[in-house]
Amino acid sequence: MQHHRRERHKGARLGWLRAAVLGANDGILSTASLLLGVAAANGSRDALVVAGIAGLAAGAASMAVGEYVSVSSQADSEEADLTKEKQELATDAAGEHAELAAIYVGRGLTPALADQVATQLAAKDALAAHAQDELGISDRVRARPLQAALASAISFACGAALPVLVAALVTQALRIPAIGILSLAFLALLGTIAAHVGGARKDVGAMRVTILGAIAMALTLGIGALVGQLDH
Repeated sequence: MQHHRRERHKGARLGWLRAAVLGANDGILSTASLLLGVAAANGSRDALVVAGIAGLAAGAASMAVGEYVSVSSQADSEEADLTKEKQELATDAAGEHAELAAIYVGRGLTPALADQVATQLAAKDALAAHAQDELGISDRVRARPLQAALASAISFACGAALPVLVAALVTQALRIPAIGILSLAFLALLGTIAAHVGGARKDVGAMRVTILGAIAMALTLGIGALVGQLDH
């Protein structure tokens, strides 16, 4: 008996991957930049740790709220589209059938086969068939606000914790290079993992996030040093 292996595509992972990658990336970059700015202004270790923890908590909450609002808007739009589609199926089943068949013709099926496919799919679940093929909505990729918010908050907190731990453990003389170098290393690793899971080139993903991260950290470091000079 022959068994068919179901192929798993990268696109199925992009929903949670987007929230997790953005959260962790923002956690590392924003917190490391914040700590570098405080360190450049001659802040003490206690000041760095307090600033880092405050930034972690505020950033995680902000990411969760922002992601929840964004994905909730998407979910509301999907629900409105499904409600409208359900009404159209109830009032104009023939027209909706023709519309679904036309979609399959556009994908390369003959009109007769497209009509047959549309008939069979509608017989099983007409709304699901129209939702997936006409609206691009399926259970596998439906917007899930709470899941996205939790993923963003947790990943941000995990990312932000890395530079905070570095700031708490290293000596004053080493804290700026340690925070900068190790945070960039974490960003490069995150970029590599994200590219691998998403099926993209790992070197490009790592290089892009590392270069942009270095620019952001350098700007914050420079601003912190300037503020420190003005205070003196």
